[in-house]
Amino acid sequence: QVQLVESGGGLVQAGGSLKLSCAASGRDYSNTIMGWYRHFPGKQHELVALMTSSGITNYAESVKGRFAISRDKAKNAVYLQMNSLRPEDTAVYYCNAEGRSGDWGQGTQVTVSP
Repeated sequence: QVQLVESGGGLVQAGGSLKLSCAASGRDYSNTIMGWYRHFPGKQHELVALMTSSGITNYAESVKGRFAISRDKAKNAVYLQMNSLRPEDTAVYYCNAEGRSGDWGQGTQVTVSP
């Protein structure tokens, strides 16, 4: 059974930091894209960051310079370090593997208070 399990979400004040973790099981994602998306109410999932198997990264403009994605292929895991958080970063964050038509985690809530 394929599972992507996120952790690390929570409530933080503006300017603070959180680190999200995603542990994958049931399938080896070391040779594919992994990333993070977020969902705002009434909108589609928005790409936050992704990393290819060769280490190429892509970030949403709104998080460049503040967020950093990393992977541990041996652990089949992907991480998102979020710094200088803003209230507009408040959303449910989802781990993803193999793009929008691939596999998804259940989501973790990130709430940034003013």
